[in-house]
Amino acid sequence: MNIFGILAGIFGALGVGAGAFGAHALADKLEPRMLEVFETAARYQMYHALALLGVAWVWTATSQSTASQVAGWAFTAGIVLFSGSLYAMAFSGIRVLGAITPIGGVGFIVGWIALAVAMSKTGV
Repeated sequence: MNIFGILAGIFGALGVGAGAFGAHALADKLEPRMLEVFETAARYQMYHALALLGVAWVWTATSQSTASQVAGWAFTAGIVLFSGSLYAMAFSGIRVLGAITPIGGVGFIVGWIALAVAMSKTGV
């Protein structure tokens, strides 16, 4: 079982749903700034769902290397913390939730660095 491929599919599907929900159902329900916040959350979720597809491939190609596992879990944590905090802020209006967002951003950065390390071990 490739957990990162599964997570990519789940986060990708949820990202498409969130994007459609934001564009159609929330356009007249959220103030423009909070709609932008929601759209940023959905966009970064989709970027990193796609990154998880890359991790799934590298994880298999490197026999589940530590670096590929770090990348996968860092992207997963990044999606939950970055996008999750922005979704929560958009719906609640509680701006202090934005303080969590940079922690998710660090997860994304760690994920990209770990993915680069894992890729260096594939020989491709």
